Amino acid sequence: MYLVAPDSFKGTFTAPQVAAAIGRGLGRAGVGHDPCPVADGGEGTMDVLVAARGGERVSATAHDPLGREIQAAFALLAGGDAIVETASASGLGLVMAAERDPERASTRGTGELIAAAIAAGARTVLVAVGGSATTDGGAGAIAAIEAAGGLRDARLEVLCDVRAPFEAAASVFGPQKGADPAAVKRLEARLHELAERLPRDPRGVPMTGAAGGLSGGLWAAFGAELRPGAATILDAVEFDRRLEAADGVITGEGALDAQSLGGKLVGEIAARCRAAGRPLHVIAGTVALEAAGAERLGIRSLRAASTLPEIESAAEDLARTAT
Repeated sequence: MYLVAPDSFKGTFTAPQVAAAIGRGLGRAGVGHDPCPVADGGEGTMDVLVAARGGERVSATAHDPLGREIQAAFALLAGGDAIVETASASGLGLVMAAERDPERASTRGTGELIAAAIAAGARTVLVAVGGSATTDGGAGAIAAIEAAGGLRDARLEVLCDVRAPFEAAASVFGPQKGADPAAVKRLEARLHELAERLPRDPRGVPMTGAAGGLSGGLWAAFGAELRPGAATILDAVEFDRRLEAADGVITGEGALDAQSLGGKLVGEIAARCRAAGRPLHVIAGTVALEAAGAERLGIRSLRAASTLPEIESAAEDLARTAT
């Protein structure tokens, strides 16, 4: 029996869709599975936590990265916490490729969702920071939260999908958000200037560079706790307990590359599989990880599949050939 624990194939399939496709493929081979869709602090984190902990989605008015008014969502979780996904209001998926502008893009909308969650009664707000279109160091979110009266008695926990520090946010992630080399230099200068004005300096602190420095801005301005998103989500879905009952694990993500080694979901799952002595198999939309990287993670087998039928076939093949 396999524990099936994929992330979303970002911009293509949700984690539950991928898990279902893998399950169908295993079923064709007569192999059982435990479906366990997961996330690393990016898109899909809210749905995974609502499924694991119980809760409800709440619609709120916010602004997208370019300042346009939209309807976005956060979730109130059972027990009184809330979860906000940065991608819901400040995500790269909200901006067409031709209009990407990392120097203009703001996290204001994420701050508005955090403020809305606090107004709805949340005392702890989890902020999943993956998938942003922004590199503003959290300046927009900080301003929106302060305009709404601050955190009041609430606290923030930021679920980070990368370990990069604040000052690296522009050079490491800016190009994928549309920044050319000149824009990267300007963004770097802006981040350094902001760091000097914040109540404490986020530079050099691991995980402060997530979402273009949003995590660092919230850490510096409001004392937010920074937590590794992948580990937090795996704990929430009781991954370790379910792993003990499985013969192996199948995970997946849209792109398996060098970033998978640095705080991403596959790396965290790989570490837990090694500790438990369970084989790990990966199905990914694209594979750009060198053999040495796959060996370092301890991946038993690796297959590329970019459509749901291909994912089904890859899972069936895996079940019939894995040893």
